[in-house]
Amino acid sequence: MKIFSIFASEMSKITELSILIPNYNTVCLPLVQQLQALLQATLIPYEILVGDDGSDNKETIASNLPISSLSNCQYILREQNVGRAAIRNFLAQKAQYSVLLFIDSDMTVLNNQFITRYLKCPCLGVICGGVSIHGDEECLKDRSVSSRLQGKNLRYLYEKAEEDKHIANQRQASPYQHLHTANLLIRREVMLQHPFDERFRHYGYEDVLLGKTLRQHRIPITHIDNPLGFCTFETNADFVSKTEEGLRTLYTFQSELKGYSRLLTLVSGIHIPLILSIIRLGHRLFHRIERRNLCGPHPSLLIFKLYRLGYFLSLR
Repeated sequence: MKIFSIFASEMSKITELSILIPNYNTVCLPLVQQLQALLQATLIPYEILVGDDGSDNKETIASNLPISSLSNCQYILREQNVGRAAIRNFLAQKAQYSVLLFIDSDMTVLNNQFITRYLKCPCLGVICGGVSIHGDEECLKDRSVSSRLQGKNLRYLYEKAEEDKHIANQRQASPYQHLHTANLLIRREVMLQHPFDERFRHYGYEDVLLGKTLRQHRIPITHIDNPLGFCTFETNADFVSKTEEGLRTLYTFQSELKGYSRLLTLVSGIHIPLILSIIRLGHRLFHRIERRNLCGPHPSLLIFKLYRLGYFLSLR
């Protein structure tokens, strides 16, 4: 058994790495430069592929073009937007190395040990590094920005309220329900055998369904504390619209996502039809007032929770 354990550990060592960054209208040159510097220090074979999924912001595209001039880096500009799942599958197929690290283009590297922490972990299937909300101020480099966000930015308030769930031991308690593509290391052969479901073209839940698929095939997932910084907080109106889009995705695939969404679990636990009808009626009567609060300068998390529930039920 000990000999097998040593053999398995040797076989699972990370000796080469493809970093894959799906992108849409985000300037990610600084992120690529950070990652490249860390990779060069490891001396392992590597590549960084940025897959631009049909960005329409010409200034953003121009800012990202220098990526291809960096060693072992490529900026792949695709004319047609194929969606969040398909662009990730495309990058996995394009990658040349046996281990893939998916990183969202709006993430920020928080420390110089980010790559080496992954290299020290044996990877038989999947490793999730997690995210740090606001990066403990490190990623913004400006504490005044933090003070302006507090109490005013809905995304910031929501992510900070959920922050405890990002800790590795919390994620490991339900490993398949906490798989997120913002910072995800996975064996290429696993990814190619179990690709993202390309029916997921719009925002949300393509990674959740992947977690379910990996569980069904008994692919091990390990959660560690090796976070990237989540520092980009869209406007309140944009976040509300993105939330609505995600809820529509959840509604479309609810039968497949059962057991992998807290909202679905909450709704399925309400067995009295009258209560569901009252919530729907409340949303129909007050959704404009609620939305005005959420898009305004002092959004309420309680109203946000009520709005999400009412919006989802109104789709039924």
